[in-house]
Amino acid sequence: MKIQITEQQFTAVEGFRNQWLLWHLLNIRVMVGFLGILSSTVPGARFASAQKLSPTIRVRVNNYTSASPAVLTGAERQATRIFGAAGLRLVWVDCPESHSHDLSQDPCQDALEATDIVLRVVSESARNKFQDTVFGFAVQPVLATVYYEYPVRLAKRDDADFELPVILGSVMAHEIGHLLLGPDSHSNSGIMQPRWEHKQVRQAMTGTLLFTQVQAKNIQAEARARMNSEMISLKSQTAKPVD
Repeated sequence: MKIQITEQQFTAVEGFRNQWLLWHLLNIRVMVGFLGILSSTVPGARFASAQKLSPTIRVRVNNYTSASPAVLTGAERQATRIFGAAGLRLVWVDCPESHSHDLSQDPCQDALEATDIVLRVVSESARNKFQDTVFGFAVQPVLATVYYEYPVRLAKRDDADFELPVILGSVMAHEIGHLLLGPDSHSNSGIMQPRWEHKQVRQAMTGTLLFTQVQAKNIQAEARARMNSEMISLKSQTAKPVD
């Protein structure tokens, strides 16, 4: 038996389907709006949302060398890429040599938070005053120092000035890595190798000198622990006293 659908019946079916789609989309928008309001008004929901954010560390950079802003920017970009591959987001704050008198306008004068790291780029002549290491040194939990002349020498060895920002950024990532991985965190492979030769420089230039998978997991865990610590501190500061 053949079933014939008239033009009026077809129009009615189409109208019903369109109404159902509109109603369904409206429900979705209402639910999204409700969840947005819930996350912004309920502290527990806001805390849970913050837990899902990518782990983030802020790095304050103090440059005491002749490294140009362009070289530092390129180095920061390289370090950002290296840590990005390890699942960590870096936020850079370049601190001027002479700080502003208006403390409210100078983030470099803010009190250090749990997620803050201070990175110093110094001359190698300062070695006698500090620890004698190849790349620089790290002092737990917030201070990393790199020697500028080391990546300069490696770049000159290859007669390639364009390598300088990449090598400097890799060295910066190495020292920051010590802060997040803890003492004795050198490894036999990857960016945490204690000494670099031509092989490691070539890996840096091709983007393959990175943290190992285990190191990446540990870095993420440490960054999240610091974020949680900072969040707990903020909660305690904003908590209202009980009468």
